[in-house]
Amino acid sequence: MKLMFRKVSLKETRKIRKGKIMASSKIPYEVLNEIFPKRLNRHQESEKVYSHLKQMILSKKLKEGKRLTYNGIAQQFNVSIGIAHRIISQLKKEGFIISKDKIGLFVVWQK
Repeated sequence: MKLMFRKVSLKETRKIRKGKIMASSKIPYEVLNEIFPKRLNRHQESEKVYSHLKQMILSKKLKEGKRLTYNGIAQQFNVSIGIAHRIISQLKKEGFIISKDKIGLFVVWQK
């Protein structure tokens, strides 16, 4: 595979350094994956954990009222606390988890 390089603007460089590689980039995904494998795999990893946790809630492996913690999710799925926070935030938006101030995060049923 012959690689073609082009000048990258400062704005694009900052996006790449922060891991915000846009799909609209002119660089093919395969090339980006070779250059930044960990950054691209983090997104895929968080998607897998999100879908697995959601499936656990829907299949009732996580019972209603079960208390969740960011650290617990991070350790159980071997991801960073930041990824665990993102996953829980998404599940809260969808109504699978509720947050009670100064008490914690809890699983709720979808009715």
